[in-house]
Amino acid sequence: SLQDQFDNLEKHTQWGIDVLEKYIKFVKERTEIELSYAKQLRNLSKKYQPKKNSKEEEEYRYTSTRAFLATLNEMNDYAGQHEVISENMTSLITGELTRYVQELKQERKSHFHDGRKAQQHIETCWKQLEASKRRFERDCKEADRAQQYFEKMDADINVTKADVEKARQQAQLRHQMAEDSKAEYSSTLQKFNSEQHEHYYTHIPNIFQKIQEMEERRIVRIGESMKTFAEVDRQVIPIIGKCLDEITKAAESVDHKNDSQMVIEAFKSGFEPPGDVDFEDFTQPMKRTVSESSLSNSRGDGKSEPKFGSKSKGKLWPFIKKNKLMSLLTSPHQPPPPPPASASPSAVPNGPQSPKQQKEPLSHRFNEFMTSKPKIHCFRSLKRGGAGPEDFSNLPPEQRRKKLQQKVDELNRDIQKEMDSRDALTKMKDVYIKNPQMGDAASVDHRLAELGQNIEKLRLEVQKFEGWLAEVEGRLPARTEPRRQSGVYEAQNAAGVNSCAQDRESPDGSYTEEQSQETEMKLPATDFDDEFDDEEPLPTIGTCKALYTFEGQNEGTISVAEGEMLYVIEEDKGDGWTRIRRNEDEEGYVPTSYVEVYLDKNAK
Repeated sequence: SLQDQFDNLEKHTQWGIDVLEKYIKFVKERTEIELSYAKQLRNLSKKYQPKKNSKEEEEYRYTSTRAFLATLNEMNDYAGQHEVISENMTSLITGELTRYVQELKQERKSHFHDGRKAQQHIETCWKQLEASKRRFERDCKEADRAQQYFEKMDADINVTKADVEKARQQAQLRHQMAEDSKAEYSSTLQKFNSEQHEHYYTHIPNIFQKIQEMEERRIVRIGESMKTFAEVDRQVIPIIGKCLDEITKAAESVDHKNDSQMVIEAFKSGFEPPGDVDFEDFTQPMKRTVSESSLSNSRGDGKSEPKFGSKSKGKLWPFIKKNKLMSLLTSPHQPPPPPPASASPSAVPNGPQSPKQQKEPLSHRFNEFMTSKPKIHCFRSLKRGGAGPEDFSNLPPEQRRKKLQQKVDELNRDIQKEMDSRDALTKMKDVYIKNPQMGDAASVDHRLAELGQNIEKLRLEVQKFEGWLAEVEGRLPARTEPRRQSGVYEAQNAAGVNSCAQDRESPDGSYTEEQSQETEMKLPATDFDDEFDDEEPLPTIGTCKALYTFEGQNEGTISVAEGEMLYVIEEDKGDGWTRIRRNEDEEGYVPTSYVEVYLDKNAK
């Protein structure tokens, strides 16, 4: 029936709206995924970005790390395109379809309302037709009964004439009523047929047509939305392609040769390789001499000659006080004497070593040299817990030159800033002089004076660092003064200085500058000597009590009396000597067996 068709159409159109809402939900979830993906990409890019003012920033000077940084930046732009996808889908699909669904629901409701109204109208017409038909039928039956009654009365001779006339009039009345009902029924029937034709051939088809058009528009709209879904993705493909092209370009810019050269420039020291090791002839009964370049001279005889060979390449650590070099900074180059049999001071053999120490194999001393750190602390920069020297003398020549150049450039930038500030204040002062109502010209004099003093200080700093830079680059001769004469130093300390010169590596792993190659060993007494005197002494790590008297006649040793309490500043490193201090100016080595050591557990 027609009502069944309306029910079917109503269910189908509701299903179509449900499909549209399901698609809207699908697109909305897709936009949420795009936003989440973009956020994760941005967080990933941010996570691996170098932190400001950190060591990571320095690492990004290499082409490989710069390419990685470019990749991170492009990934950030890549994430932005996914955000664009989400925004466009939200505005062009979900937003538009949500509004369209609301309009579609209203239109559907209107069409089915019209259909129900038309159906109710035709049903009303049908009821009117049925009522007219029943009335016509009833009147016809009443007319037949009245006619039959009249004929019966007319045939009966016993009935009066008046009764017959009354029956005849009643029959005529009923017959007239039947005729009127027939006319009404005929009119109602004609009207119903017209309404029915209009209903089935005009109203209902129009309603169905509107419902069909509505459904077709819905189908077209969802198809267009699917097309937009693809177009939104396609629109960002060129930009995403550019991001990928930039990543490829960054990858192709990686230059292994350039990176290797940067590493070389960053770590090259400027030192020359050590000279050849001289041959030691053990067949000669004469005293063996070891060349300055030999790695074994770190334990050379304390009586070795105080001159280097003509081809020496030794490096003397700078800023060393001559009178402290041996007595304070090196341990004696001989085994400690054994403890006396008794506590008598006369029993202590403090004279020169009686049996000469047997020479250790060269390979053993080479291994010891490579694996052990020297005990000599001859740098100004080796303050315990302090920073490096101002002139970067703890660095190799090439690294020192770079640091000095950076310092000079930094100071020049500071000078330029101060000069710009001074120029600005000078102009402001001129304005105040010409227009006193704008301000007091004298109010900027104090600041101008401060800027002038700052500029002068910075210029002196620049001159100081440029002088050091010139020395490193060989443009100026090294600063020297008449060398102090020290007969004891020249005669007795040559071997110790030779050892210090050979140990290129300072205790903290840094390097020293190479001094001029001289045939005779000399240490310039520079203005840095006084600075060295001001350095902080080594911290004490405990105390000790002298068990025996030790006279300390050899270089680097210190005399102690039995029972005397002293400070320990360096433990026994396996050579049998312990370094102690009596006061700020008296420190040296004593045999470990001559003292009882009490180390501080909290000492570093």
